[in-house]
Amino acid sequence: MIMNYRDSAYDVTNTVNVTDTQSVKDAVCDIFRSCYLNGNTSYIERAFDDFDSLFEGFFKNYSSCDTVYHDKQHTLDMTLALARIIDGHERQTDSHQTFGAMHTSVAIITALFHDSGYIRKIHDQKHINGAEYTRIHVSRSAEFLRNYLSMIGLDEYTEVAANMVHYTGYEMALDKIKLPDEKFHLLGYMIGTADLIAQMADRCYLEKCRDRLYPEFVLGGLAEQTSHDGSKIIIYSSAEDLLTKTPVFYEKEVKKRLDVIFKRVYEYAVAHFSGNNYYMESLEKNQRYIHNLVKQGRFSELRRTPPSNAATKSNNKSH
Repeated sequence: MIMNYRDSAYDVTNTVNVTDTQSVKDAVCDIFRSCYLNGNTSYIERAFDDFDSLFEGFFKNYSSCDTVYHDKQHTLDMTLALARIIDGHERQTDSHQTFGAMHTSVAIITALFHDSGYIRKIHDQKHINGAEYTRIHVSRSAEFLRNYLSMIGLDEYTEVAANMVHYTGYEMALDKIKLPDEKFHLLGYMIGTADLIAQMADRCYLEKCRDRLYPEFVLGGLAEQTSHDGSKIIIYSSAEDLLTKTPVFYEKEVKKRLDVIFKRVYEYAVAHFSGNNYYMESLEKNQRYIHNLVKQGRFSELRRTPPSNAATKSNNKSH
């Protein structure tokens, strides 16, 4: 049962600290072992360790994560959500249709590095922040995954991960994603779903949209576009404008992805949670709240403080 109070550093059940890699690693490995009694967690455990090194700036040739919204917490939160959705699927699916330990391992690794495309190389002199890669970050994540899976000895899955990660983005038409079997496509739907529902169920989702996502959109060129005649088209004029447009984005874009394209795979979380879907409940609560705030123009009521991350700590030092 979820407590009424929820810590901003914790997941939707208020039991796992999703700012702490070890805590999420333990939770995901526990879920994995409950699904696959003889399953080998070594690939997953290494991936968590390497993910932490990458985002903290200790991975060879890479700087630390400097994007304020697409941070370590987001990835850990969505990877935990993915493991729970997979667990729900495995609990209620015929043994011939289950994913099995290897498919699931590849999916979890893909989730852990789905935003690696935001991380800058140490010799990158062209970009001042990883958010500038927003438009191509999924393709960069795909390239990172190709190299990473080869590095850890999973060469046969390099193209699987590199293609499956595109279910988290908009750079490739989703019907063009090539995977070797339907199970990987279903796992792709789950990765895309986890990416959406984890961030939109975050206790500080609305504050993060205003204070962290909008600045990333500005850096990434998503706040405005250039028309064919060279004139500027404003997409989001301010952080408040982004918040104002969030309910419509949810209704027209997110729900279509979750319910139609990704085939409501979020419902598998119900089996994991034994009857509840805490992600969708928290997500819908956030949507109701922002709808009311937009209607009444009361954005000043958004006063929750998200946990600090590598980027916000760095920004504070520089001021």
